Amino acid sequence: MTLSDRPFLEISGVSKSYQGLRPLRVKRLSVARGDRFTLFGFDAAAAEVFVNLVTGASVPDEGDVCVDGKNTRDISTDTEWLSSLDRFGIVTERAVLLEGMPLAANMALPFTLAIDPMPEDVRAKVEALGAEVGLDPARLTSPVAALSAEDRVRVHVARALGTDPTLMLLEHPTARLEPSSAEAIGRTVQQVAKARSLAWVALTEDDNFARGAGGTKLRLKPATGELAPTGFWRRLRT
Repeated sequence: MTLSDRPFLEISGVSKSYQGLRPLRVKRLSVARGDRFTLFGFDAAAAEVFVNLVTGASVPDEGDVCVDGKNTRDISTDTEWLSSLDRFGIVTERAVLLEGMPLAANMALPFTLAIDPMPEDVRAKVEALGAEVGLDPARLTSPVAALSAEDRVRVHVARALGTDPTLMLLEHPTARLEPSSAEAIGRTVQQVAKARSLAWVALTEDDNFARGAGGTKLRLKPATGELAPTGFWRRLRT
């Protein structure tokens, strides 16, 4: 198997206890570069655990998570872990937006601390990211607190793209949005991923987002950890 053929993410036989609840189990998931998956059946807490396992922020109690051919158990130093994070773009409400700061500064923070004054090359990158995710360039100087709920999600997506990741992870990105806005965000994710040949895994219960984003739709069976096809693909297999 060549490097390009190897899955970027492989999860096998994983079990992880959290919050005194039944363990999160994922029997198997393999994500190649450019793959897109929409996963149902993960509540907010389980989605956070999943993202932490994928990024190596935590390790499974059982099973293995391998990223780019390396088991996350083998990450031995904080420096190595922080360096590895650049391969992931994470869309989550857990990522703090600084409400009083301009939109442009918030978008730049994941990849630079040079925001006041902002160098021209950084400004150009921020403007390009904003255009890519559908943000009005006239709003870049506005404080984040003035944004709509939909545009706040677009900011999170732009920030996730700032380090040119290989895999984007989305934790219930549209949980607070109206159906039309959720579908619009889904379409944006689909367009960005296609343009960048970017892999993504979205954890959601939002059918509107899933309809806009596309991707392979799977539902988690909590008792076994199996990820089973949903909808049309499920009917084909029955």
